[in-house]
Amino acid sequence: MASPLAPALAELRALLLDGDRLVRAVASGRMRNMAPPWRRVELRPVALKAGPHLQTVAYDDRQAHTSNAAFGPAAEKAVDDLLALGMGNWHVETLGTTMQVRITKKGEAMVSRTAAAAPNERTLDHDRAKQRLLDPADPFWRAVGIADAEGRIKPTRQDKYRQVEEFIRALDAVLKGAVFPGDRPLRVVDLGCGNAYLTFAAYRFLSHVRGLDVDFTGVDTKRQARERNSELATGLGWNGLHFIEGTIADAPVDGADIVLALHACDTATDDALARAVAWGAKYVLAAPCCHHDLQKQLRGGEAPAAYGLLTRHGILRERFADMLTDALRASLMRQAGYRTEIIEFVPSEHTPRNTLLRAVRTGVKPDAAALTEYQTLVKEWSVTPKLSTLLAADAGF
Repeated sequence: MASPLAPALAELRALLLDGDRLVRAVASGRMRNMAPPWRRVELRPVALKAGPHLQTVAYDDRQAHTSNAAFGPAAEKAVDDLLALGMGNWHVETLGTTMQVRITKKGEAMVSRTAAAAPNERTLDHDRAKQRLLDPADPFWRAVGIADAEGRIKPTRQDKYRQVEEFIRALDAVLKGAVFPGDRPLRVVDLGCGNAYLTFAAYRFLSHVRGLDVDFTGVDTKRQARERNSELATGLGWNGLHFIEGTIADAPVDGADIVLALHACDTATDDALARAVAWGAKYVLAAPCCHHDLQKQLRGGEAPAAYGLLTRHGILRERFADMLTDALRASLMRQAGYRTEIIEFVPSEHTPRNTLLRAVRTGVKPDAAALTEYQTLVKEWSVTPKLSTLLAADAGF
């Protein structure tokens, strides 16, 4: 039966701020005429060195945002701010009880309270293990050399494991709600696959976790890589995964729905992006590496007035070239009809090459202001991005 909203929210607030009894809480959905920035929010108490805190993990369409507030005024503000966002559904577990609240279109509260058959268990560890998209004990990790014979991730491969896991997480996020071909397998290409850690993981995720019919191709210039990876795929019985030898630009691949590229060096990333555009790939995920091309151009040119400090020192010139290169790549992909974003896909302690360009084809071309912004930037810095040459951007593709 519906009840007034204010008393229900007050009861919710009290439960969320009870650091001695709260187990976990989840908020989702939205109230009528409200537009919360998060699609889901999770709260739980954690034990930090500074004392007990309320941890909030808020999810948007791309990633999770975590914050901690000490119980007391800080937690009260965090909860009040959250309640004011207009989330439409609440599930709160405390020791022994569970409260669920659904807010109706009329702004009333449908409240359910139940007593747990057994006390709810509290876990206060701050570094709780993140839910993995792929089981670390999956045999393919051992086949590619990431895990040992007992199925444990090797200490020397922890960084690579996290890179691949987070890349898959970014892929999963962009594919939510996607419509896949119904009359043929989903075509996926990993350009510059190397030892194919990502290739094997992405194939396993798409085919096993997502249950998709996948035709997956790994491309690399080295014959040894093709032979080794093909042998591993055969040993695993993965008939939908195959490898070919060739360059990113010229490998004999007919097309792709999804294009991946993890740490293709320097302008090889541009080759991968250009190949994806030529295929009309729906989804493109590329983690760039080694931005030498624009570094050389900046070193040999003159910086715009008042920006000389950005290129005077070698280390700053390199870092600025990284940002400039990827910003121009994103702009060019937008000009090619892709909705494009650049995100951090893994913390920098696992690899300094931790940016990911993620693009979804929409067919919508940018407005004149966006084109002018790109043209002004390349003119002022006197640079010619390799991707612009590959796409013939100035000719309108």
